[in-house]
Amino acid sequence: MARPFWFTKLLVQSGLARFLPIARRLTDGGADYLKYYSDAVLAAPVEEMLDAAYFPAVGPEVLNLNLSTPRFESSVSLGRVTADRRGNPPAGGLPELRRAIAEHYLKRDGRAVDADREVFVTHGATAAYAAVLDAFVNPGDRVVLFDPCSPLFSLGARSRRADVRWVPTSNENGRCRYSPWQLEKAMRRAKVLVLADPANPTGACFGPEELDHIVGLAAKHDVLVFADESFGGFRPEAGRSLATLTGGDKRVLTAGSLSQGWGLGSVRVGWLAGPRHLVQACALTANLHAPYVPTLCQQIAARALAEPPEACEDFLEKRQYTVDRLRGLGLEPEWPAGGYFVWLNVAGLCPTGRAFAERLLKEQQVLVGPGCAFGPSGTHYVRISFAAEAGRLREGLTRLAAFVRQLRGDAPQAEPRAAVEGRIDQTPVFSRA
Repeated sequence: MARPFWFTKLLVQSGLARFLPIARRLTDGGADYLKYYSDAVLAAPVEEMLDAAYFPAVGPEVLNLNLSTPRFESSVSLGRVTADRRGNPPAGGLPELRRAIAEHYLKRDGRAVDADREVFVTHGATAAYAAVLDAFVNPGDRVVLFDPCSPLFSLGARSRRADVRWVPTSNENGRCRYSPWQLEKAMRRAKVLVLADPANPTGACFGPEELDHIVGLAAKHDVLVFADESFGGFRPEAGRSLATLTGGDKRVLTAGSLSQGWGLGSVRVGWLAGPRHLVQACALTANLHAPYVPTLCQQIAARALAEPPEACEDFLEKRQYTVDRLRGLGLEPEWPAGGYFVWLNVAGLCPTGRAFAERLLKEQQVLVGPGCAFGPSGTHYVRISFAAEAGRLREGLTRLAAFVRQLRGDAPQAEPRAAVEGRIDQTPVFSRA
């Protein structure tokens, strides 16, 4: 007999739910984690979701007479690609991809991750974040965000009717700073803290003291942490992962992405890694909405992870080139220690960053990100990416320079950039981009 949902909530709040077999199965033996689970997880048909009858995973050696999609040749199928012959992948991701992700963490951080139980493959890092919100956030729950941050962080939390609390940050020569008191206040009664390191859009990175403080506060207030590490490969100095710090192994969920880290946006593969009791709940909610990341995409991702990109040297050249061009215009871009974005204050040129971006797009066909999308502090800012191919980056900045001169009422003239152009043109890495 199905029990009323209010009774399930009562059992969880009282701690009695831990004694139920279904609770132990849902949490993979970690019943203490039930307190974090959202109503969507607690109300889900758990027995069916964990039943192979609903989400079967079979290899190519099985003669599948339970096909959910037809098999026939066409001019598009080209004799059926290997990935298609394998059928649906396991709901959690291909074993070889999960192993590649676990090896990635071991090589980068010395972090041991169980590929079978602590890694879940998603439709990009965005889907990993959505799974975390769905698994742990109810309407009214507090979600803490650093300002500024990715627009998707705010949009995702607000779409779940969360109580979003912003913590202002500043970029001090590439280091992300915040007020400890303001973070402490925001973390009280919070459910999830969300961050990216390096940060998007500023490129600022958290220092060791900030990371230790964040994990300590999360433990003190019993808050889960979603850490997007998608831009981690774009920083000249190795950073520390929150999950490797004392206490981080119990509450930190890290996300990665082939789109940002490996430049494979068309593949749309990401992942979530963390305590299995938390990953299990995220996998359940993700499979309800968007199961089965395409097998072919996962195969490409596994191969990419086995060959880490050597993008950092190119990133360094493009970063310096972009900052120098902007400074040559008399602008003051914030220094990005990581990522591939520049955060630029345009208050002296236009009333708002939105107005600057809209006019630049209309008059010069150059797209930059209006700062208002990134948080309350972004009103007078725009985000400029230097991830583009070298020629397009150079042309885009040239058009932006002409636009800035027009706003200032300067007479049209060639920008004095010979020194900058000369240095860049002599750099083999940049010229090959």
